[in-house]
Amino acid sequence: MADNAARMQLKIITPEKEFYNGEAEFVEFTTVEGDIGVYPRHVPTTVVIAPGVLKIHNKKQVREAALHSGFAEILGDRITILAEAVEWPEDIDKNRAEAAKIRAERKIEDNAGDIGKAELALKRSVLRIRMADKNK
Repeated sequence: MADNAARMQLKIITPEKEFYNGEAEFVEFTTVEGDIGVYPRHVPTTVVIAPGVLKIHNKKQVREAALHSGFAEILGDRITILAEAVEWPEDIDKNRAEAAKIRAERKIEDNAGDIGKAELALKRSVLRIRMADKNK
């Protein structure tokens, strides 16, 4: 994209902190209905976020993060994401993610506890492992 390309404001907030606040030319992430890509002047909408890779495109660079759950409010010139958790690949502890994956798989195999919660934990741990591997 050209340097004078349209941009929008992207703000990502978690319960602990403001994770990101800056401009973007294009943003991609996963919703419960599938993947979405957002350019400036996108039709206003609110979506529920599912675990997946967040991609922030700006100035011919793409920054990726693991985005776990939350909501996104998309307004023509800005996106606000309220995320349960979001992590840059370099901040992910791969060993911890692998241990969480094993625990979730065991719960699912043993049909122990809340299976839906275990399946979500499995998705999150697999995403973390995948993102950590990209950071190598």
